[in-house]
Amino acid sequence: MSDKKIDILYVDDEENNLISFKATFRLKYNVMIAVSADAAMKILESKPVEIIITDQRMPNMTGIEFLEKVIEKYPDPVRILLTGYADMNAVIDAVNKGKIYHYLSKPWSEQELEETIKKAFEVYQANKEIKEMNSKLAVSNDQLEFLLRQKLLS
Repeated sequence: MSDKKIDILYVDDEENNLISFKATFRLKYNVMIAVSADAAMKILESKPVEIIITDQRMPNMTGIEFLEKVIEKYPDPVRILLTGYADMNAVIDAVNKGKIYHYLSKPWSEQELEETIKKAFEVYQANKEIKEMNSKLAVSNDQLEFLLRQKLLS
């Protein structure tokens, strides 16, 4: 892993959770915090992130609804859902539909969250490498097709 800090966006309507998260992880990661889904979307418009961690229970929009909105514009960040409520049907639905990488319950354990962030970043990097290889493959296929057409025309 390079020296670049992982960019993490943490979304929670409870300011104490935001302060606690930032205090815990600010030295290891580049932490951005948002008190609402709307504030989080504004951050995403200005700065790409690798990992998004969101609370499930928030006013105006649940964490899952926020992540559904995020995935339309920003499919690359790995998504983690935190919830202190027994909203398991929504969590299971989100996991099954592939919208979130991992689910953690509140209050979160620093060690468990740290391990989840590291694994999520590995997934982010692997997905990025796959995209890069696929685009190189597409270019190679286009070049091959061009050469074959030239041969056929000559």
